[in-house]
Amino acid sequence: MDQYTQFKQEGKSEIEDMSKDADLGKLTIDWMNAANARKYSYHFEWMGRPIIQYPQDMVAMQEIMWTVKPDLIIETGIAHGGSLIYYASLLELLETTGVSAGGRIIGIDIDIRQHNRAAIEAHPLFRRIELIEGSSIDEETVAQVSSRVGDARNIMVVLDSNHTHDHVLKELEMYQSFVSDGNYLVVFDTVIELLDHGMFPDRPWGVGDNPMTAVHKFLETNKDFEIDAEIHQKLQISVAPSGYLKCGRR
Repeated sequence: MDQYTQFKQEGKSEIEDMSKDADLGKLTIDWMNAANARKYSYHFEWMGRPIIQYPQDMVAMQEIMWTVKPDLIIETGIAHGGSLIYYASLLELLETTGVSAGGRIIGIDIDIRQHNRAAIEAHPLFRRIELIEGSSIDEETVAQVSSRVGDARNIMVVLDSNHTHDHVLKELEMYQSFVSDGNYLVVFDTVIELLDHGMFPDRPWGVGDNPMTAVHKFLETNKDFEIDAEIHQKLQISVAPSGYLKCGRR
């Protein structure tokens, strides 16, 4: 066994042990409740654009992209565009290092505000990005996405728009077919289910009505996906516990 393989095996055991530590789990949620109340995820940027994500999850996305090497990423919910730029930069690295032929991102949002659109379109990495304005669960929007897939054969989907149960469940049903075998369907903000009641008083989602409840409902009938639990177990601090779904077509 080479040293890297041994290192990975040791890490797997350590992650499993860590996932069973109830005290650590409680500390994590306590910290996330306190940090979320102070808008922790709003304070980071990637290459000049606000990303509104936890850095831990972005490291996980980098690991996934290095492994699966997508040639197309479909993302719902783009806000300031930081995550689009992040994925575009990783695709750029995959191409410039010769690991893959690179790829592109389709970003979907019901309201792409003009100042965000202008900043995204002015970015040096915009050449890898396509924008669609419209509801992610509108059939016309999905038809636009389908028409732009082109010759992409290795597709990842990231859901990060409206976080209500019904909306996310509909997204899961409408976008799951785009995901390639062996790739990932990532659902962000499943952590809402684990945070304090009343954490989102001005939002239509909360405990009992959020992306995690939608994921569990979706998996009741869809057997092509399973939760890659090791990802959130090793991150501990993640907005997507149970949200990293790996596709295994049957």
